[in-house]
Amino acid sequence: MFVTDRLTARLWTGSDAERAYDLYSRWEVVRWLGATPRALESPAEVPALIDRMRARSADPRYGAWALERRDTGLVVGTVLLAPLPGGDGEVEVGWHLHPDSWGNGYATEAARGALARGFADGLTEVHAVLRPGNEPSAAVCRRLGMTHRGRTDRWYGLELESFLAVPDTAGPNTAGPSTAVHDTAGPDTRGRDTAGPRR
Repeated sequence: MFVTDRLTARLWTGSDAERAYDLYSRWEVVRWLGATPRALESPAEVPALIDRMRARSADPRYGAWALERRDTGLVVGTVLLAPLPGGDGEVEVGWHLHPDSWGNGYATEAARGALARGFADGLTEVHAVLRPGNEPSAAVCRRLGMTHRGRTDRWYGLELESFLAVPDTAGPNTAGPSTAVHDTAGPDTRGRDTAGPRR
């Protein structure tokens, strides 16, 4: 996965079940996610959720990774880099943070790290797609230097705000902590994806 100054992006594990439930059972988090948002209703749903998150990393170029604070070990949320559903190889970046971790710049830092990883693996563009009205995530996209492309209904069967990043937009942020990224996947044996392109 990868490491930034304050965060480690790693696979979700069974030991994260309580925190995963606390995150994904909150309507204020899940209301922005997927084609049909739904909060978890029972901790019994968490193992399947973690399995789905881990399955997104079957191709090592992509994933939906737990974001762990390096100083405390607290999981603050998820960052993802994954092909867009129903697309033609386009890739999205996204973030889902626990409310107790909002307002600290973690989404921007994690997304910048995911973008840097994707571009190092050969992606030439990465999308973020947001439900209209999701101003906090739109602000993250702007801090990342992503270009607002307007609304589209190309993915998820919904009209969504679309943002686009290309390699030169993933540079260091001029405000806040630096986001130097260190790949922790070992030697680069991953295939290169030039197919190009969420939140």
